[in-house]
Amino acid sequence: MKHENRRNFLQTTAAALIASRAVPVLGANDRINMVVIGFGGRGRDHVNFLSAIPDCRIAGICDVDQAARERGAALVKKLQGSDPKTYSDMRQVFDDKSIDAVSFATPNHWHALGTIWACQAGKDVYVEKPACHNIFEGRKMIEAARKYKRMVQVGSQSRSQPHKRLAIELLGQGVIGKVYMVKGLCFNPRKSIGHTPDTPVPPGINWDVFLGPAPMRPFSMNRFHYNWHWFWDTGNGDIGNQGVHEMDIARWAMKDAGLPNYVSSTGGKFLYEDDQETPNTQLATFEFGGSQILFEVRGLITPGEGDVRRADHFVGDIFFGSEGFMTLDGSGFRIYMGSKRELVRNEPRTAPGSEDTRPHMANFLAAVRSRDYKTLNADVEIGVTSAAYCHLANISYRVGRRLKVDPTAWRFVNDPAADRLLTRNYRAPYVVPEKV
Repeated sequence: MKHENRRNFLQTTAAALIASRAVPVLGANDRINMVVIGFGGRGRDHVNFLSAIPDCRIAGICDVDQAARERGAALVKKLQGSDPKTYSDMRQVFDDKSIDAVSFATPNHWHALGTIWACQAGKDVYVEKPACHNIFEGRKMIEAARKYKRMVQVGSQSRSQPHKRLAIELLGQGVIGKVYMVKGLCFNPRKSIGHTPDTPVPPGINWDVFLGPAPMRPFSMNRFHYNWHWFWDTGNGDIGNQGVHEMDIARWAMKDAGLPNYVSSTGGKFLYEDDQETPNTQLATFEFGGSQILFEVRGLITPGEGDVRRADHFVGDIFFGSEGFMTLDGSGFRIYMGSKRELVRNEPRTAPGSEDTRPHMANFLAAVRSRDYKTLNADVEIGVTSAAYCHLANISYRVGRRLKVDPTAWRFVNDPAADRLLTRNYRAPYVVPEKV
């Protein structure tokens, strides 16, 4: 009996120690110490937005590029008046017990493994969209978040924008009747990236860590900075870049639908002769039986569709119902009814453009305090599922055929070639584990 009591005591004590390490003990007035990982254009946004939230302290900047670290630290000093720590490798951040949470503004191929490592280290995570680079690793992100009881918010900030929340609420109430189809638009013309030669790695850049889970490649400027989006190793094309926002909204309007029964996607990389691998023109169809989602990417000069517009681009969603239709974009939403397409409601956005991300980050920080992931507006499961639609479309495009999906198993039906693209060959030691 004494041995039994001692074993129970040790087990209880060990569990308490693990829990105390995993969950930051934050008082009502304690600021949450965060590190921004990846200081490119979006990382700069993270620093600006987080520094404006009173209960958040940017305690560090992490980047594989020394020059980027220095720029990030200088911006934090300017905004907060204090010098942040700097890290050249995210694993240094995860070993730092003083850090409560991290935000990832890295290339797509680092989102999942970085999030899993952060969860294992007891850090909460804000991770940019798309949640993951492929379907396998996205599911592992969900497992890690739940196992380690972490708050993981994906940067689908539409879920925190008042006019978009109102639009989805009205659709759920039947404002245009039964929604049978949603079309997402990513009409975002882009210039050719041209060709850049392989060169020695510039001083101050850790190219091995930048590539991480991706295959080792010679350094080329087109594979670095923003253009990594257009290589399969590191990005997912524009459907997984800008498009995943509209994909998430389309799925949201379908009551956060699970995976479809069928997916088909066609297109190509037209006109440009350059280093880009991903398509600049793509059309995807997701079939559910009684409804469908259409998604279109146009990366060349194009007219718009409906009245959807964002600045000089055409980015948003069109919802088709039995009684009318709704168009939604960054400026607001419009409702048209009947065969005469009568405009019955024109709802402008209420927040300025700079408010796209800050409320989303504030929602994340509130969940860090409450420890309730169900209060997150874009919990990891939401973000991973929306990203999976982009991955399904890209897989169909790459194998060149319509695919039957097993929505429960998150794989394809009797199609080993397509199944192989659900994951990747990870480069050690940057391996997303089967068991998190």
